[in-house]
Amino acid sequence: MPLTASALRSLTQGTDADAWRVIIAQAVEIASKPLAISNAPSEVVKRDREIGGLDLFLSSSGWDLWESFGDSVERTSDRLLRWWAEPFSAKAVLVLDGLSLRELPWLLQGARERGFTLHEVSANGSELPGETNEFARALGFASRSKLQNNGGGVAHKLQPAQTETVDLPWKDCEALVGNSPNQVFWHHWPDAKLHDGSGAGQGLEPLTKDVAEQLSSDDFWALVDRLATGRRLVITSDHGYAATGYFPDADGEVGQFLKQTFASGRSKPGTGETGPFVPPVALKINSPHGAHMLALGRRKWRSQGGYPTLTHGGLSLLEVLSPFVELTK
Repeated sequence: MPLTASALRSLTQGTDADAWRVIIAQAVEIASKPLAISNAPSEVVKRDREIGGLDLFLSSSGWDLWESFGDSVERTSDRLLRWWAEPFSAKAVLVLDGLSLRELPWLLQGARERGFTLHEVSANGSELPGETNEFARALGFASRSKLQNNGGGVAHKLQPAQTETVDLPWKDCEALVGNSPNQVFWHHWPDAKLHDGSGAGQGLEPLTKDVAEQLSSDDFWALVDRLATGRRLVITSDHGYAATGYFPDADGEVGQFLKQTFASGRSKPGTGETGPFVPPVALKINSPHGAHMLALGRRKWRSQGGYPTLTHGGLSLLEVLSPFVELTK
């Protein structure tokens, strides 16, 4: 989907917030079109590359927009807190760890096919860097693991709520949803699968097949049904992921700099030199989680043990945007 003339004007002449609205709207439009299991692997790769056009703009002439991302794009954590304050008598949040916009079609199709009412479909920003425990801390949890077995305590920001976090089959999760009006359920999939499949090969294709199977399954939707029974439910994630197996190689001085700075990752705490490169290939970002260096755009580089084909923590759209789906039954 090429950028229209009006979109380009918004990106270059409007405010930063205007530009981010256009970028996110285009990314959601590309990612959310219906998918079929038969063509999902090739179609998801095609959409990934289409969104790559927006990433190219954001890492070249529009790279300075990243410096306003935290102020211009509402974070998922803030959106959840705002939603939690709404006067619903009972509510539930299902966090699917690492869920990206690529997975949005399966949620929308499944919800419609199974009689759910969709109230909101949108995308929000991850924490920077886009990592699991940064999101947990933004919600007032010391870490994701603290939610296990209703261990969330009374200090977190989604009060009152029964909490749980597991990496169990969907069928086993259903029994873990209690009778308390408010529920916060954080499942480790697809992030656990993502890191299992991030070695040799392209990574995205087998993950896409697993996503299609999981998010079309009766067991998954039985869990959603259990959470949504008598409750308003939001399905969201802590961060997305980058299909770095499809990223072009950064060679020469750029590749050497990125390897020395990030090793096999895409972010590191603290500040440092971003190198002599124009446009930059890394940015210093100050967020509520402190100062970090983050890799900018779609590049991979040689690293010891091989660079992962699926990962997160840097600055590309499918890493830093999370779906936000609100529904009822």
